[in-house]
Amino acid sequence: MAAVALSTDKMIAESDGAIGWITFNNPARRNAVSIEMWQAIPEIFDRFEADPAVRVIVLRGAGDKAFVSGLDISQFEDEFSSSQTAVRLEELSAAANRRIAGCSKPTIAMISGFCIGAGVQIAANCDLRIADDTAKLAITAAKLGIAYPVESIRQIVALVGPGYAKEIFFTARQFSAPEAERMGLVNRVVAAAELESAVRAYCEAIAGNAPLTIGAIKHAIESLLPLLSPADHATCERLMKACFDSADYAEGRRAFREKRKPVFTGR
Repeated sequence: MAAVALSTDKMIAESDGAIGWITFNNPARRNAVSIEMWQAIPEIFDRFEADPAVRVIVLRGAGDKAFVSGLDISQFEDEFSSSQTAVRLEELSAAANRRIAGCSKPTIAMISGFCIGAGVQIAANCDLRIADDTAKLAITAAKLGIAYPVESIRQIVALVGPGYAKEIFFTARQFSAPEAERMGLVNRVVAAAELESAVRAYCEAIAGNAPLTIGAIKHAIESLLPLLSPADHATCERLMKACFDSADYAEGRRAFREKRKPVFTGR
């Protein structure tokens, strides 16, 4: 594999023939996404998109415990303690996820172990999601009192429909790989030992097809997804900001640090 030099060692980018591999490399925190990891994602995609040899991009987590276990919450108190400071996180994560979703080349999330919060966000912005039977998927924003990006909610609804989307967000529970497959949150589930070979087989099939056709179809499908009106988007942003400024968000952070169940009051 040919490695791409990056400004952080928490992301690894390597090309292997027609495949561009992106590895979330923070195994000590189950590949939780930190600020520098969000910042590196657009840079990696720019490199791979400019490389004509790369036909498919695969995102995966280092080790066998997690794809991405969420945001690096150790940064919350210093970086994201209110809506004012959380703007930076929202901008970084939005830019990274827009870059993933807007890539002209097919993308695959290779999911093993935990895929939580930001992990689901990243996976949902990929074109395909292939998981092994150890995968656990959840969006736990409601357990922390934080908001979830509007565009990423739209992607989840597009994948599973409004009913399942509400179940995912309202319960904040972990879904097994078979449950996620039934909902449409993942495309395929395979045995853990077969995950990489299954992903490589998909990559081989895609890379052997016409890139212009795939690019045109990808653009057409994305263009057909409904968009929020400016007024609706502004309302969503206002409600998200209120979450970050709430007493519940402070309680969610305290409960997480203290390893206890939060007591939310709706204020």
